[in-house]
Amino acid sequence: MGIAADIVIIVVAALLGALLAQRLKQPLILGYILAGIVVGPYTGGITVGGIHEIELLAEIGVALLLFALGLEFSLSELKPVRNIALLGTPIQILLSIAFGFALGRFFGWSPTQSLWLGALISLSSTMVTLKTLTGRGLMGTLSSRVMIGILIVQDLAVIPMMIILPQLGNPEVGLPLLAMAVGKSIIFLVLMLYLGTKLLPWLLATVAQWNSRELFILSTTAIGLGIGYATHLFGLSFAFGAFIAGMVLSESDYGHQALSDIIPLRDIFGLLFFTSVGMLLDPAFVFAHWDQILSLLLVLALAKGLIFFILTHLFGYGNIVPLAVGFGLFQVGEFSFVLARVGLESGAIDQNLYSLVLSVSVLSMMATPLVSILVAPAYAFTRRFSSPEPLQTENLPSHGLANHVIIAGGGRVGQHIARILTELSVPCVLVELNHQRMLECKAANFPVIYGDMSQLTAIEASHMTSARLLLITTPSVVVSQAIVKQAHRLNPGLHIVARAEGVAQTRTLYENGVYMVVLPEMEAGLEIARQALLHLEIPVPVIQQYTDEVRQQMYAPMYSQQNYHLLTKLNTIKNLLEISWVEINPQSTLIGESIKGAAVRSKTGATVVGVMHKKEFHSNPKADYCFTAEDLVAVVGNQQERLAFKKMADTFRQQLPSNTDLEKKL
Repeated sequence: MGIAADIVIIVVAALLGALLAQRLKQPLILGYILAGIVVGPYTGGITVGGIHEIELLAEIGVALLLFALGLEFSLSELKPVRNIALLGTPIQILLSIAFGFALGRFFGWSPTQSLWLGALISLSSTMVTLKTLTGRGLMGTLSSRVMIGILIVQDLAVIPMMIILPQLGNPEVGLPLLAMAVGKSIIFLVLMLYLGTKLLPWLLATVAQWNSRELFILSTTAIGLGIGYATHLFGLSFAFGAFIAGMVLSESDYGHQALSDIIPLRDIFGLLFFTSVGMLLDPAFVFAHWDQILSLLLVLALAKGLIFFILTHLFGYGNIVPLAVGFGLFQVGEFSFVLARVGLESGAIDQNLYSLVLSVSVLSMMATPLVSILVAPAYAFTRRFSSPEPLQTENLPSHGLANHVIIAGGGRVGQHIARILTELSVPCVLVELNHQRMLECKAANFPVIYGDMSQLTAIEASHMTSARLLLITTPSVVVSQAIVKQAHRLNPGLHIVARAEGVAQTRTLYENGVYMVVLPEMEAGLEIARQALLHLEIPVPVIQQYTDEVRQQMYAPMYSQQNYHLLTKLNTIKNLLEISWVEINPQSTLIGESIKGAAVRSKTGATVVGVMHKKEFHSNPKADYCFTAEDLVAVVGNQQERLAFKKMADTFRQQLPSNTDLEKKL
């Protein structure tokens, strides 16, 4: 079957590797790379025959990944990172090349090979980084945008490297080729940004009018790969062209649909890429040179991570961003494979250096998902020995914060709460660590503090001591516990409302002194069920009784046995004395009657405890209050008493016949 059989072997092996990775709670890409090692040419057993053909298909995976990245790309979102991307990345590449050159000379390699080593290690892996960020749900954070900006410039730098490095012995030939490549890039960008922004959205709009999902998916894929191949023929990077195509489509009305359609195809070809990376690794070479490979891997990871960490700091980024960038981009990237192959074919590097860099690259890719998990613990550790960083605040009132509500978390839940409180003129402030969410809160004109709510600095900035209420919207019970601990240290009597997932987390939060814990999934399910029952015309009292019983069953295990019995008694009393809202019809006999004159209490047994007249609410209205049309009347009593009042309100006034009606009868 040829390449078809190879693809079947790869997909099945990748599935087994992914299942193993999932079982061990590791990223799936580690399972893919492991599968590639197993079916590669160096391990025996079931082996893929056409490795070169698989590598060519894997290039489609890289192109589709960057095409999808372009569809998610927004120039406005990258504005905060343009300086480090355009200026910092060239500095990082030069520093990495210098370090690699020094390291190569230390090992006794020739100047040419040492320079190639520096160039090969200067590039990071776009594919692995994006997959790791996506898998951990970190896309959209400030650190992710910094990394993406750096990776894009690194990928563009591959083109001049491929031209300059093989021509190091003959610079007169290399410089004209470099100038030609720069000129081609400028021409391509101008054509795409001018013609592409007009032609490609029009093409997708035309296809979408035919309402054929299959044709739309085919058109999206053809645009991404077709333009990528056109740039390849033009002498530029295949993946670079696919990224530009995605970026152009992202500005159209069909960008989101194109992205959702391309993701499954991207993941399948991405699987081929990571498996092909594993197939390049020779376990025998690794075992024979394990000390050299391991020492080189550790030294490169530390040096490269430190370069990224320092540069990110120098460009003004603080908090967790420098650590996230350093831990996320330390690896050697996939374009190093392409560059290394060019060096091997040109005779600039030998087979030993090629295999060494290849092994280090693959192992660094495998280590990236594991190392990235260490960012949060490392940040927490460094915070113990560093002074508090100044917090960024937006839209805070000039008179300061007092008697306000603090919302820990500026996600969808936090922003929704802030919107309601703002409409009701209740002062509030959001505290959010995710930079993208902080910008969303800023755009909505919500008072927001950019900081970690579990840290004392952010808590003090939110004026916890003068707050009325603290709302914790994060689902993480560990984070909530840290916030509660700090909050009660400053304001012991502060009421705290938090969210949780499950009874165990809820009980833990109550034990830590939280005033009220909400289970969002249960509340959402109850509301959907309530709407369904209302649609089925189930009586409102029956629906209310059902939801009360469900809440009682769900929340009861979180209380002590004595408190549970008390809640049961209170619930029984509540059922005996409930409130009903009754609307006064314009033709009701109660129109113009006072509460005393209508003898509501003596005739029905119910008690009027409130009246909503238009937008004005009258609490405990006096006996001389007169009912008007469309009043909403709140009455208290048992079920029979409340039904009796509703019957009284629904009794229509008998109208006298008009003169016209009398004339007709006569």
